[in-house]
Amino acid sequence: MKCSRTQFDIPFCKKRMTMNFEGGSISSDGGLLLLRALDERMRLTASLASCIKDGRDQRKLRQAVQEMLIQRIFGIACGYEDCNDHNTLRSDPMLKISAGREPLSGEDLASQPTLTRLENSVGWREILWMEEALLGQFVSGHRESPPKRIVIDCDATDDPTHGQQELEFFHGYYECHCYLPLLVYLSADGGEQELVAAVLRPGNVHAGNKVVSVVSRIVRRLKEAFPGVEIAFRGDAGMALPAVYDYLEEKDLFYLISLPKNSRLLELAEPTMKDSRAAYEETGEKTRGFGKFQYAAESWAVERKVIVKAEVMTQGENPRFVVTNMPGDPEALYEEYVDRGDVENRIKELKDDLLSGRTSCHSFLANQFRLLLHAAAFVLITALRRLLSGTQMEKAQAGTLRVKLLKVGARLRETTRKIWLELPTSYPYQHIWEILLLRLLPQAT
Repeated sequence: MKCSRTQFDIPFCKKRMTMNFEGGSISSDGGLLLLRALDERMRLTASLASCIKDGRDQRKLRQAVQEMLIQRIFGIACGYEDCNDHNTLRSDPMLKISAGREPLSGEDLASQPTLTRLENSVGWREILWMEEALLGQFVSGHRESPPKRIVIDCDATDDPTHGQQELEFFHGYYECHCYLPLLVYLSADGGEQELVAAVLRPGNVHAGNKVVSVVSRIVRRLKEAFPGVEIAFRGDAGMALPAVYDYLEEKDLFYLISLPKNSRLLELAEPTMKDSRAAYEETGEKTRGFGKFQYAAESWAVERKVIVKAEVMTQGENPRFVVTNMPGDPEALYEEYVDRGDVENRIKELKDDLLSGRTSCHSFLANQFRLLLHAAAFVLITALRRLLSGTQMEKAQAGTLRVKLLKVGARLRETTRKIWLELPTSYPYQHIWEILLLRLLPQAT
């Protein structure tokens, strides 16, 4: 929506300053050039667009599906999570360049109503194909150097709702009306956790709902792409379900899954806790001990190995339990489980920096489609971060990358034969841009 006033006169020292929104062909998102180059290399939006059946009359099309996906995904990456933003963004010269249109002479991109119709036209089959396309990004990214070991990290998170969306329910643990998305990340040979699945679920399901079906699809694809790869699964107590253990053991997969405390686990852990207690009383400092034992809950058909961390500190005792089928030292196994905590940072990026909670459509399917758009934006940002290896931003989070690399003022000029893109002379991260452009476009001169 345009400002109701076109001009403001503002006092400034001995002069008066006039401000208006008539600057012309200037964009606040010069960094979209980087995302465009990255997307062309990865073919992310192209692969997602190929999943969507376009039922429109092809002779009358003004916006292709891929162009609309670029609008929404690139917009989300730059902080425009609301579809309404595109009523004005559709004429942004950098967004038009991203979609392959001339910045000034090219026709404007899709309006909000057109984008909304796309969101509400996608069916379950297309959603599943898009999920496969996201997983395909991981596979293609590691095909040249096949990993020897892949770790699957699964987690559930809340997605609060504030309307009458389909299948939103009150969740007692989160104490709000919400959806409960299931997010799955893969890390190859100890590398960064990469998002490969974002499954929207009703707000009243168990945290482990659909875990087996989603993970089995991922495992099948990984084994086809990387024969002989070792696969391990990590999950919090929400994944501690007999069906999950049974599936992982049937497929000969390793796992580390947290167990909620109960009286029997505390009883079995008592010898290890006793040693930690004695060490704390002797030194007065926090003490951690590790042990293992066999345990079977009533719902389990067999006994399984449980690792215990027996921690005693000033605040009290803090025993933790992890069920596993992996060989090795209990402390080393527990530390490997703790490494899954980094996935919380990735979830925070998706939710806080890329605002994946904008699932405000009425239709559940439309909201699932929106979640996938935000997931695709995260995949792009993750790929951008990998390109920053060896620089000061190699560990920067999505919000930092947006502010420092994407939100760059750009002035555009267009002639018959050439497009001029001019960034600020005072821009402090020119050297980072140079590195990225050389890595993305080695043929650039």
